[in-house]
Amino acid sequence: MSDQGGPVDQAGEPAQEPLLSVVKGQPSDEELAALSAVVLSLGGPEPAKAAALPVRLWVRRQRLGLAPVPGPGAWKRSKG
Repeated sequence: MSDQGGPVDQAGEPAQEPLLSVVKGQPSDEELAALSAVVLSLGGPEPAKAAALPVRLWVRRQRLGLAPVPGPGAWKRSKG
């Protein structure tokens, strides 16, 4: 039994309130799954931004003369 007098699940613990409830209409299982995915995606933390290369790295490359030079394989050297 629960001390709060509310609904109890099979393990004897107080039942939790549902995250969503349908108050009108008859949505299909696919519609409920899509709605749940959208609602759950809205509540998460913001994704971390990709770290940009520090300016110090580019300055060092320029001082050493390592700036990308046009030609075969230039794309490999431009990566940093």
